[in-house]
Amino acid sequence: MTPVLGAGVIVPTGDGRVLLGRRITAGEPPTWSLPGGKVDQPGESFEQAAARELREETGIALPAEEMRVLAVLLDHELGRPRLTAAVLAPPSVAPALVTEPHACGGWERFALGDLPDPMFYPSAQVLAAWLPDHRAPNGTFRYPLG
Repeated sequence: MTPVLGAGVIVPTGDGRVLLGRRITAGEPPTWSLPGGKVDQPGESFEQAAARELREETGIALPAEEMRVLAVLLDHELGRPRLTAAVLAPPSVAPALVTEPHACGGWERFALGDLPDPMFYPSAQVLAAWLPDHRAPNGTFRYPLG
Protein backbone atom coordinates (compact mmCIF):
# COMPACT_ATOMS: atom_id res chain seq x y z
CA MET A 1 0.00 0.00 0.00
CA THR A 2 1.56 3.26 -1.14
CA PRO A 3 1.51 5.99 1.49
CA VAL A 4 0.12 9.43 0.75
CA LEU A 5 2.89 12.03 1.06
CA GLY A 6 2.02 15.63 1.85
CA ALA A 7 3.11 18.90 3.36
CA GLY A 8 1.14 21.25 5.60
CA VAL A 9 2.41 24.83 5.48
CA ILE A 10 2.40 27.04 8.56
CA VAL A 11 2.44 30.68 7.41
CA PRO A 12 2.82 32.85 10.52
CA THR A 13 2.36 36.61 10.35
CA GLY A 14 5.04 37.48 12.90
CA ASP A 15 2.43 38.98 15.26
CA GLY A 16 0.88 35.79 16.64
CA ARG A 17 -1.46 34.85 13.79
CA VAL A 18 -1.49 32.06 11.23
CA LEU A 19 -3.09 31.63 7.79
CA LEU A 20 -6.02 29.17 7.52
CA GLY A 21 -8.49 28.45 4.75
CA ARG A 22 -12.13 27.31 4.79
CA ARG A 23 -11.83 23.86 3.21
CA ILE A 24 -14.95 23.05 1.16
CA THR A 25 -13.86 19.97 -0.78
CA ALA A 26 -16.82 18.07 -2.27
CA GLY A 27 -17.72 14.93 -0.36
CA GLU A 28 -16.02 16.10 2.85
CA PRO A 29 -17.42 18.05 5.78
CA PRO A 30 -16.23 21.71 5.83
CA THR A 31 -13.13 22.24 7.96
CA TRP A 32 -10.36 24.80 8.45
CA SER A 33 -7.02 23.98 6.90
CA LEU A 34 -3.47 25.17 6.49
CA PRO A 35 -2.27 25.55 2.91
CA GLY A 36 -0.65 22.38 1.65
CA GLY A 37 -1.05 19.25 -0.37
CA LYS A 38 0.63 16.25 -1.88
CA VAL A 39 4.28 15.82 -2.75
CA ASP A 40 3.64 14.79 -6.34
CA GLN A 41 6.33 16.27 -8.59
CA PRO A 42 9.30 14.06 -9.57
CA GLY A 43 12.27 14.77 -7.30
CA GLU A 44 10.28 17.21 -5.13
CA SER A 45 11.25 17.75 -1.48
CA PHE A 46 8.79 18.54 1.32
CA GLU A 47 10.00 22.16 1.28
CA GLN A 48 9.55 22.44 -2.49
CA ALA A 49 6.07 20.89 -2.30
CA ALA A 50 5.16 23.31 0.49
CA ALA A 51 6.30 26.35 -1.53
CA ARG A 52 4.52 25.08 -4.67
CA GLU A 53 1.25 24.27 -2.87
CA LEU A 54 1.29 27.61 -1.04
CA ARG A 55 1.72 29.45 -4.35
CA GLU A 56 -0.92 27.34 -6.13
CA GLU A 57 -3.50 27.65 -3.35
CA THR A 58 -2.99 31.25 -2.20
CA GLY A 59 -0.85 33.08 -4.74
CA ILE A 60 1.74 33.69 -1.98
CA ALA A 61 5.23 32.99 -3.35
CA LEU A 62 7.82 32.19 -0.70
CA PRO A 63 11.15 30.49 -1.46
CA ALA A 64 11.45 26.78 -0.71
CA GLU A 65 14.94 27.51 0.65
CA GLU A 66 13.34 29.47 3.50
CA MET A 67 10.90 26.68 4.45
CA ARG A 68 11.82 24.46 7.41
CA VAL A 69 10.49 20.96 8.13
CA LEU A 70 9.65 20.76 11.85
CA ALA A 71 8.42 17.18 11.99
CA VAL A 72 7.17 14.28 9.92
CA LEU A 73 3.77 12.96 11.01
CA LEU A 74 2.34 9.50 10.36
CA ASP A 75 -1.32 8.55 10.55
CA HIS A 76 -3.66 5.92 9.11
CA GLU A 77 -6.83 8.01 9.27
CA LEU A 78 -7.59 7.38 5.57
CA GLY A 79 -7.26 3.62 6.00
CA ARG A 80 -3.76 3.73 4.54
CA PRO A 81 -0.50 5.33 5.69
CA ARG A 82 -0.19 9.08 5.27
CA LEU A 83 3.06 10.99 5.91
CA THR A 84 2.68 14.72 6.38
CA ALA A 85 5.58 17.11 6.82
CA ALA A 86 4.94 20.03 9.15
CA VAL A 87 6.61 22.86 7.23
CA LEU A 88 7.21 26.30 8.72
CA ALA A 89 7.28 29.12 6.18
CA PRO A 90 8.87 32.50 6.84
CA PRO A 91 6.44 35.09 8.24
CA SER A 92 4.22 36.72 5.63
CA VAL A 93 1.27 39.09 5.58
CA ALA A 94 0.93 38.94 1.79
CA PRO A 95 -2.70 38.80 0.64
CA ALA A 96 -3.96 35.24 0.23
CA LEU A 97 -6.08 34.75 -2.88
CA VAL A 98 -8.68 32.04 -3.42
CA THR A 99 -7.17 30.35 -6.46
CA GLU A 100 -9.07 27.06 -6.05
CA PRO A 101 -12.69 28.08 -5.32
CA HIS A 102 -13.85 24.46 -5.61
CA ALA A 103 -11.71 23.59 -2.56
CA CYS A 104 -11.39 26.81 -0.54
CA GLY A 105 -14.06 29.26 0.58
CA GLY A 106 -11.58 31.91 1.69
CA TRP A 107 -8.37 32.56 3.61
CA GLU A 108 -8.17 34.24 7.01
CA ARG A 109 -5.49 34.87 9.61
CA PHE A 110 -6.29 33.74 13.14
CA ALA A 111 -4.67 34.43 16.50
CA LEU A 112 -2.91 31.32 17.77
CA GLY A 113 -5.03 31.34 20.92
CA ASP A 114 -8.27 31.54 18.91
CA LEU A 115 -8.00 28.92 16.17
CA PRO A 116 -11.31 27.83 14.60
CA ASP A 117 -12.97 24.41 14.64
CA PRO A 118 -13.30 21.94 13.12
CA MET A 119 -9.75 21.60 11.86
CA PHE A 120 -8.76 19.39 8.90
CA TYR A 121 -7.06 16.30 10.39
CA PRO A 122 -3.58 16.80 8.84
CA SER A 123 -3.65 20.53 9.68
CA ALA A 124 -4.40 19.70 13.32
CA GLN A 125 -1.37 17.39 13.28
CA VAL A 126 0.88 20.06 11.78
CA LEU A 127 -0.27 22.75 14.21
CA ALA A 128 0.35 20.37 17.13
CA ALA A 129 3.91 19.84 15.88
CA TRP A 130 4.45 23.61 15.91
CA LEU A 131 2.50 24.79 18.95
CA PRO A 132 3.64 23.28 22.26
CA ASP A 133 0.19 23.54 23.89
CA HIS A 134 -1.69 21.88 21.00
CA ARG A 135 -2.46 18.18 21.17
CA ALA A 136 -2.11 16.03 18.07
CA PRO A 137 -5.15 13.99 17.05
CA ASN A 138 -5.27 10.44 18.37
CA GLY A 139 -3.53 7.96 16.10
CA THR A 140 -0.77 10.36 15.10
CA PHE A 141 2.86 9.35 15.33
CA ARG A 142 5.13 12.40 15.47
CA TYR A 143 8.78 12.42 14.48
CA PRO A 144 10.27 15.85 15.37
CA LEU A 145 13.33 17.01 13.45
CA GLY A 146 16.16 18.95 14.99
